[in-house]
Amino acid sequence: MRKYAQPLLLLGFTAVFTGYLTVWLRGPGVGLSFLGIEMAEWFKFLGLGAQRDIFYLPPILLGLMLALWTMTWPERNGLAWRAWTVRGLAVLISLLAFPAIEDISGPVREQYMTRVLLIGAVVAVALLSGFWHPRGSWRALPWLLIAILAAAGAILPTWLFRQVQRLLGDILGVPVGTGIGLWLNLFGNLLVVTAAFFQFRWTRDRKVRFPEGV
Repeated sequence: MRKYAQPLLLLGFTAVFTGYLTVWLRGPGVGLSFLGIEMAEWFKFLGLGAQRDIFYLPPILLGLMLALWTMTWPERNGLAWRAWTVRGLAVLISLLAFPAIEDISGPVREQYMTRVLLIGAVVAVALLSGFWHPRGSWRALPWLLIAILAAAGAILPTWLFRQVQRLLGDILGVPVGTGIGLWLNLFGNLLVVTAAFFQFRWTRDRKVRFPEGV
């Protein structure tokens, strides 16, 4: 199983990213089909309040997981530049959830601050991962955190989607379908949970880090 951990992680990360940019909610017409990246903005009119920020979690959590993943990489054998490339990618992906400038400078900017702070956390973890590599019993910590974040990424958006799907179906009076994007997000995060949890147990028990050649 250990040799499959890296391919599973990469497949999971790719599925989450692709899923966010593809259709989540498939309505009765083309105009009522929404990508993952559109869900929060469109459904703020349903009175979701702060809950709608859950739809912004996939890119933020993905950014955090990528940054944490680089903590498990050896910094020798020319891998340092690759790690910083992935950290930069993590920050860029999290910026998909960044509010518009007019929103964070407007009169209701406080409702956007949670997202700004979470994106700031991605930046902080990306920087920390470049200067701190867990040793000893701490080596398993990044894997545990990745598993927890992936579980949150699988459960929370799916839970809110089902609420919105039922509510919109009641409003329209017709069934509202589930797009492939939601399934990709769920599938990708579950892959990451599986790989990260296995790596956590293996690293904790063997007290070794992720194999070289990442």
